Amino acid sequence: MQYFLGIDTGGTFTDAVLLDASRQVVAAAKCLTTPFDLAQGIGGALDRLPAEMLAAVDLVSLSTTLTTNSVVEGKGAPVCVLLAGYDALQIKSSGLIELLGTDAIESLPGGHDAGGAALMPIDEALSCQAILRQAPRVSAFAISASFGVRNPEHELRLRALVESLCDKPVTCGHELASSLGAPRRALTVALNARMVSYVAALIAAVRQTLGQHRIQAPLMMVQGDGTLVNVARALKRPVGTVLSGPAASVLGACALSGRADAIVADMGGTTTDIAIVRGGQPELSHDGAMVGQWRPMVEAVKVYAIGLGGDSEVRFGGGEGLVIGPRRVVPLSLLAHEHPWILPVLERQQGEASHASQIRFAQRLQSDPAMVARLTDDEHAAWQRLANGPIDIERANIEERNLSKAIARLERKGLVIYSGFTPSDAAHVLGLSSHWSTDAAIFGARIWARQMRHLYGLGTWAQGDAVAPSRDVVDKVVATISQKLIEAGLNDAGQMNEANAGKVANLLTLMALQGSAATGAGTAPSVFSLRFAPQLPLVAVGAPAGIYYPDVARSLGMALELPPYAEVANAVGAVLGQVSQRVHLTVSQPVRGVFRVFAATGPCDFDTLAPAITHAQQLASAEARVRAIDAGAASATVVLSRWDNQVINDIDGNMFFEARVTATACGPALTLTDIRQRNLAQENAGPPQVFLHPLGGPGEARAGGTHENAGPPQVFLHPLGEPGEAGDGGTHDGLAQVA
Repeated sequence: MQYFLGIDTGGTFTDAVLLDASRQVVAAAKCLTTPFDLAQGIGGALDRLPAEMLAAVDLVSLSTTLTTNSVVEGKGAPVCVLLAGYDALQIKSSGLIELLGTDAIESLPGGHDAGGAALMPIDEALSCQAILRQAPRVSAFAISASFGVRNPEHELRLRALVESLCDKPVTCGHELASSLGAPRRALTVALNARMVSYVAALIAAVRQTLGQHRIQAPLMMVQGDGTLVNVARALKRPVGTVLSGPAASVLGACALSGRADAIVADMGGTTTDIAIVRGGQPELSHDGAMVGQWRPMVEAVKVYAIGLGGDSEVRFGGGEGLVIGPRRVVPLSLLAHEHPWILPVLERQQGEASHASQIRFAQRLQSDPAMVARLTDDEHAAWQRLANGPIDIERANIEERNLSKAIARLERKGLVIYSGFTPSDAAHVLGLSSHWSTDAAIFGARIWARQMRHLYGLGTWAQGDAVAPSRDVVDKVVATISQKLIEAGLNDAGQMNEANAGKVANLLTLMALQGSAATGAGTAPSVFSLRFAPQLPLVAVGAPAGIYYPDVARSLGMALELPPYAEVANAVGAVLGQVSQRVHLTVSQPVRGVFRVFAATGPCDFDTLAPAITHAQQLASAEARVRAIDAGAASATVVLSRWDNQVINDIDGNMFFEARVTATACGPALTLTDIRQRNLAQENAGPPQVFLHPLGGPGEARAGGTHENAGPPQVFLHPLGEPGEAGDGGTHDGLAQVA
């Protein structure tokens, strides 16, 4: 019996599931995510699964919310963006200044026009100076040139310069997006660069854990559109894994519930994600899904996401009153569960005068080497102190003011996380959850309520009451999720923009909740009632789903399903996807009678439209197939589609402007069984013997070479013989020659 292992690493929990050949769950486990060392949490989850089943794992697939969370929370590694041919207005509208600051942006001469012609040459001397200036300060480079999707020549040249001057990862905009829109393309490649070290650390932790459990199966990763890629490709394009967790949860929710039509809601530690599924497939946002305040140019499941989860900070929001999220903090109940010395500190604080730094403890997160290298002396000293465990910020403010200031800067840089009062704590107070320390949750609720009342004038709770403020927090969570569900329905109708949908959803939520409360109290019903389509039940998944969604469904009059294994739906969905790669090519008519195909090698002109379309289809099909195999598909089937932009008028007849050719290559992921069968077939074929390398070894092998330290020369063959590259610990993606 062969098994499929799904792993989901979230902000709070790491989940692991085993599915059999019929894709049925046979074992599942949860373990707390260990942000300072991800391998501990992953290993803890795998240790809870049957060892004999782990020994027969045929494929491993990984989903994560870490990249999504980093975007929502505005966290990421330090990077430099090289922009060729961008003007000041484009830079300002891109959001790069808000994301990175001005020091991380290098504006350089270069770029092309809409027809693919160079506006001016690359200034290599100036570019080298910028690269050398930034290299010691950053962990990765991002490159975007004006009209780089029409001609990538300048992006490729800048990448070559980066690779010649330093060993930092580098990504070009044309590799991530094929659509016009220079500002958003620059933002996309910048977000990608910020995630490289995060994804690299996660993959390294997974590989380490799989090695300890002697699991040799290929390792795949879920992308934001629900498809799979091998980890070598995920490392190159980590921005593609944004919304990986929500995409996996949608697939998992549908599989676990058996529903082809549903509204799927996934609540985790940091975000709540809502998707509408019809015919077993979620709708895709081809123009990019909204993640926090950003919309990167990546195809992803159309998700309505809010920064609200079990670990979201409950805080005073000025004129908004009680606000939850989007910042993630460590729940006090969890902190005291892991560090019992926290409990007497909270017990003491509840009897003292209110102060903003109460219930605030600082904890170290997993570090990015480039960020740590840039720390000031006092920040580095604080970083070392945090290695010994959480620090009480209230005490630090009194006794070591410089320490608390340094910790505050570390938190803004994403190296430290604070504790705070959260919905998870409120659930513990109300008896809705009992995973961690209920006493710490009660103490925290009392302290937090007193802070809100004395510092901000919020709330009318009685002194020492932990239940009433906790109930208000849970009610706020229910109301916020309800509003987002209504907003998702309004957006799905396509009759209003996001801003208007949000306003109407707020009004409808108030009416729906008031009507539900009136009905429950036996008073006169509301004039209005709200009802979702009965054929679209609410399928709720995620660890906190059972706490909040019964109230949500009751308030909105929705049918609710909490499927078995709902708490590990992400990990289930991680192994259900296929490998799929899309290639888009544009054909335009820059001048009458000239039809130009914009390919990766540069523009190519034709006298008539038909051969231009044929050429674009051939290029796109070949590239999509290569990408699919390179991404880990065992085989690939290509489907072509085409969109035309043309105008019909009385004078000119059909006037062609532009066509977009899309090739989509899909296929199942390559499993360990596939690899062994093909190796056996090659062995039985007689000399010369050819071996397929299942996992790789030390170092890196490229097409035409062998792994470093691999021993005697051998011939390594990719199952389909396509060109590509093998990373450390992964399968070969190409045909290598005898060394």
